[in-house]
Amino acid sequence: MLRKEQNELLTRTGPGTSLGQLFRCYWLPALLADELPENDCPPVRVKLLSERLLAFRDSEGRYGLIDEFCAHRGVSLWFGRNEEGGLRCSYHGWKYDVTGQCIDVPSEPVESGFCRKIKLTSYPMVKRGAVLWAYMGPPDRQPPLPEWEFTMVPPEQTFVSKRLQECNWLQAMEGGIDSSHVSFLHRGDLSSDPLFKGAKGNQYNLSDMQPYFEVVEMPGGLFIGARRNAEKGNYYWRVTPWVMPCFTMIPPRGDHPVHGHFWVPIDDENCWAWSYDFHPVRALTKVEVDAMKDGAGVHCKVDAGFRPLANKDNDYLIDRTAQKAGKTFSGVAGFAMQDASLQESMGPICDRTKENLVSTDNGIIMARHRLMRAAKALVEKGTTPPGVDPAHQKIRSCSIVLPPDVAFKDGAKEALNPAKLGMAQTTV
Repeated sequence: MLRKEQNELLTRTGPGTSLGQLFRCYWLPALLADELPENDCPPVRVKLLSERLLAFRDSEGRYGLIDEFCAHRGVSLWFGRNEEGGLRCSYHGWKYDVTGQCIDVPSEPVESGFCRKIKLTSYPMVKRGAVLWAYMGPPDRQPPLPEWEFTMVPPEQTFVSKRLQECNWLQAMEGGIDSSHVSFLHRGDLSSDPLFKGAKGNQYNLSDMQPYFEVVEMPGGLFIGARRNAEKGNYYWRVTPWVMPCFTMIPPRGDHPVHGHFWVPIDDENCWAWSYDFHPVRALTKVEVDAMKDGAGVHCKVDAGFRPLANKDNDYLIDRTAQKAGKTFSGVAGFAMQDASLQESMGPICDRTKENLVSTDNGIIMARHRLMRAAKALVEKGTTPPGVDPAHQKIRSCSIVLPPDVAFKDGAKEALNPAKLGMAQTTV
């Protein structure tokens, strides 16, 4: 368990907090590119790390991420007109470009130069793959663009979605690096979900309910290995990489696409759960893409505001009959909402002083300590945290069967650190 002050450190990400400063070292997913589909389209509200912002795309196709509120009287620029190279406030016509610079104040003479003195907070935002990424840290420490594999493969090989999760980012992320719950919470879906079924590894998950965990540090974070028994005395390993601060990749199953998440704080009590699928060597099939759009695998159906249709207001559409019959272990349908329902049930911010952790929680324990060490080093020494360097992002998850005398860090070394794009995943 954590002390109260440690839990506070790890869960608070607003301006001026240690974890907030850490998150501001990275390029973070801000919007799906489709949310700003064309030049001069309507602006979109964005809330990240407790900051209320506005995203827009100007007449030249440039992306802007600026303070939501006009510098004049503080009204929301979401009501503004996106026109002729800038966003014009509907109240008194003040106009801002994508850098937040005020470029027109109609009530003031141009020769006064008044508008040049007005500039809103703004952050760089760029398109990489299907995602618009934002950097919210100091300009002089802006890192290279992200190079996650799902953003670098051809568009036909990848699919990305996002959903609102109504709890703190940390408890959501910790669920993403916890392989032990799969044998319980998701057991009813392994053989039926179109993006999971048919894999040999499913049998190992269901036949061994007591995985052994081994965690290995890597430059960007951790490799979290979950070991289960396989045939002939061998071991089935599922190895999940966690790259700081909030990236996970779930080990593949058969020839299904590889998938994973980013858990990005909106504020201290809500986060965006970004979910991606990609296949490293082939295009996704129509059947796979249709299943993802329909909420299969790690995705789910959402409303226009990206809130899941199954949510806490309707008890996640829990089906007690299906639960009793064993069709789903929890009675909630779908991997994504099975996870979210339980993580949200902990409350907006989980009280980790009351936990009783066991050996299968070693990955979570080490991730917490890695985050605290990195935050301390950043605040006290200015040390760039792990995961900022694109080299730290060029990793994979894997599922593999190994002899009992071979450690996963050795037997799966090439699978976890692919030499180049286009290499097939290592999977069971």
